[in-house]
Amino acid sequence: MRKIAVMYSGSSQHWRTYKTSEFAQYIDQLIPVRQLEEENLDAFDVLIIPSQSHTGLLDKNIQKIYDFANTGKVVVTFGPQHRDWLPMHNWESRPTNFWWWLEPNADSGLRLIEATHDLFKNYLTLEDATWHQHGVYWPSEGCEVLVSTDDGGAVLYIDRVNTNGIWVNTTLDPDYHFGSYFMPATERFLRGFLPWLKKGQI
Repeated sequence: MRKIAVMYSGSSQHWRTYKTSEFAQYIDQLIPVRQLEEENLDAFDVLIIPSQSHTGLLDKNIQKIYDFANTGKVVVTFGPQHRDWLPMHNWESRPTNFWWWLEPNADSGLRLIEATHDLFKNYLTLEDATWHQHGVYWPSEGCEVLVSTDDGGAVLYIDRVNTNGIWVNTTLDPDYHFGSYFMPATERFLRGFLPWLKKGQI
């Protein structure tokens, strides 16, 4: 079982998701972002960077996050990362269609690329990862794209090639929506994703 830490920058949504909900059982420690720079992370296997984290305080800890990854650990990032700090992620911003599901012959545009990956074989379905999109990544060669848009942009991918660790990056923002008390699919997503992160095959 992996030990999971979460960088916490004071959002009520993140407090609900990671501290007071059913998902708290998977989290070993919330680390206030102002303390992260001095925190000893040796005991942890996974560090989650929530969606909509405080960007200014995140910037002060980027080297710390990379140092953690480079010891062979796992970094998870939720939500669109507009700024250029993830390894070779090549972010592309796109308009968000919040109401695509009301359109005739509704199609989210998401495609499951790796149906045999442990995350989707044993923990999640594509429907669990479908609400709306905030943009895509175009990760470097060798990264494993699990979910993409219909034109190939990555929405959820695993990067084992650009550092000595593993990065699980997604433009999805389940922690924000669940913590805000809306978007039922995000609850299903977290019910699959966090157990996988804890004990699944990454």
